[in-house]
Order: sequence, then structure tokens, then C-alpha cells
Amino acid sequence: MKLQRNTHHVFRIMYHFVWIPKYRNVVFKNPYADSLKAIITKSAYDYDMEVTEIEVVDDHIHMMLMAEPRENPSEIMRVIKSISAREFFRMYPQIKKKYFWGGKLWTNSYYVETVGNRNESEVRKYVQNQLKQEERIEKTLKQLKLF
Repeated sequence: MKLQRNTHHVFRIMYHFVWIPKYRNVVFKNPYADSLKAIITKSAYDYDMEVTEIEVVDDHIHMMLMAEPRENPSEIMRVIKSISAREFFRMYPQIKKKYFWGGKLWTNSYYVETVGNRNESEVRKYVQNQLKQEERIEKTLKQLKLF
């Protein structure tokens, strides 16, 4: 488990995103797929996010990304989609003209879920047992009272 740190936080927030191009066009074959991977990875890096996995399929993208707590998924997608569309169309204007006549590379929709190294039931049990855990610690420590 790789933890990230900044001046006030220690965290590990990872998201799994899936999104599709406008009109569900099948355009992301090589060399376009490799270029798109590089664009997305660089744009995430520029915004202090880390793409840990990315796969560009012919008609959709899968990405796992680590981000800081201040970033929300909708803002992450807004940044990734807008920068990748602008840069992709700058590199391949012929693709824009042929497949994306409306001027947009991506649909407005996307799929996102958080990814952790524990499943939901384990986390639920952990949270439910916190009070019991605190009571056990208190009994073993028996700290002296000031007054």
C-alpha cells in the first residue's frame, strides 16, 4: 500500500474511471491510443495526480488514478477530459474532422468508483468495532487523572 503525504495529510485515495468518446466511435487504435495515454498521464501529473494504470481500448478508456483529498471525482474528470481533448485534437486534427464533427471528443458521462485494499464488509466491521477497541485500550492504560 503506497501512502501519499502532504503537509497536513497522510492518505491513499484511488479511483477507477471509465469513459467513452462521443458517438462511441472506434478510433483509439495505435498510434492514437499511445498518444492518448501519454496526454492523460501528463495532464494528471501536472495537476498533482498519479495515473497508476491506464488502458485505452478502441472505444473507451479505463484509468486508475491516485489523487489528493481536496480533489473530487467530477473535477478530476473535467480536467482530464478537457486537456486530453484539446491536446488530442491539436495532434490529430484529421480525427476531429472525420469522427467528431460536433467538436467534442468525450461524452459528458463517466463511471467512477473508489478502490481500496479492503472490501466494504471489512471496513464496516472496523468502523463498528472502534468504540470497543477504544474501551480496551483505556482499560489497559489506566492513565492517571490530574485532579
